[in-house]
Amino acid sequence: MRTIRLAFSPDADDLFMFWPLLSGKVAADGLAFEHERVETESLNARAESADAPDVCAVSIAHVPAIADRYLLLPHGASVGRAYGPVVVAREPRTLASLSGARVAIPGARTTAHLVLRLLVLEETGRSYEPVPIPITPFARVFEALERGEVDAALLIHEGRLTYRDNPALHAVVEIGEAWHARTGLPLPLGGNVIRRDLGDATIRAVSDACRRSIAWSLAHREEVIDAIVSSGLRAEANIERARLDTYLSMYANDDSAGFAEDVVRGVEVLIERGQRAGLLPAGRVELSP
Repeated sequence: MRTIRLAFSPDADDLFMFWPLLSGKVAADGLAFEHERVETESLNARAESADAPDVCAVSIAHVPAIADRYLLLPHGASVGRAYGPVVVAREPRTLASLSGARVAIPGARTTAHLVLRLLVLEETGRSYEPVPIPITPFARVFEALERGEVDAALLIHEGRLTYRDNPALHAVVEIGEAWHARTGLPLPLGGNVIRRDLGDATIRAVSDACRRSIAWSLAHREEVIDAIVSSGLRAEANIERARLDTYLSMYANDDSAGFAEDVVRGVEVLIERGQRAGLLPAGRVELSP
């Protein structure tokens, strides 16, 4: 029995995709999975650490930095099709007005931060001042806005839905919509990577187990949603079942089952643009078998 160390976020889409594998609904012959759950930017850091996990959920924008160690699995992605992270502020403002502004970000390595920088640079030739605010506790970024610690906030995960509960907040730009308008492509936000040094046979076996876990969740969607709700693992995000259902429809769907051609192209264009702007390191992303 070979133990595979798995790291993913506590966010609903990751829980949805891995729950069947970790709960025994899907068998993985010859493999045992140990898992840890940490927030997105911490996962990006874990993938760079000396004790990096075998399989790790990361921001797509971070993959070039770890491409010498990891392959990108061809499933398990969170993709925005003309939707994605949202920038909000306490008053109506434009994308151009973010130039030089203090903007709360969920992490320096996140895809959302990369795309927003590209958009603001394209619009104004100047970026904004990023203010990293961890996703946990969930309310922290909204408190920073209310106190005037930042001028705007870049919201990912469930926050891009729950901000609507506060009528004092205004949407500035919908990142995925703006990306699609400029490229005609979906926005690949996050994915799962697997260590190259596991070897071809183990990589194929792990990839197959993860693919079957995602397929099981998609085929038993209501059961998995019930399990996530009853677990209370996302209680701090203050997201009720109906909104969780909406969120999973956005980020745990057919795009998670396997990369479509336009998603592969979206990854390529995202990385090309980031590298051309000097915002990403050199590194060629490769898909695993």
